[in-house]
Amino acid sequence: MNIPTELRYTKDHEWVRAEGDIGTVGVTDYAQDQLGDIVYLDLPAAGATLVQTGNMGEIESVKAVSDLYAPVSGEVLEINQATVDEPEAVNKEPYGKGWLIKMRLSDASELEGLLTNEAYDELITREMEESTD
Repeated sequence: MNIPTELRYTKDHEWVRAEGDIGTVGVTDYAQDQLGDIVYLDLPAAGATLVQTGNMGEIESVKAVSDLYAPVSGEVLEINQATVDEPEAVNKEPYGKGWLIKMRLSDASELEGLLTNEAYDELITREMEESTD
């Protein structure tokens, strides 16, 4: 499972890459693998204000519809229209071309409360073990 070291993760399987006060947000490789073929994304509009852990849309696959949650608080600057038009990009490149939104962080200290790659790896290892029990 691909878990880039420079990202921060949520327990709900979203990631954020912070560069200054700009955050790029997407879903993890583990999440897209569990969902299966992604067929639809409902993302917030540019200008929307998100609150950490609050709903920021939905992701739909052939298996299920799941809520998306904001890893940090801030204002949506841009949605990845290419991913909306071709949601399968999330399956192919969840950390690259499959990103979902870019946002201006309102409180960069929220990043400290997110999971590191090591902690996220432990989380998904536990989840995989529990699903095989």
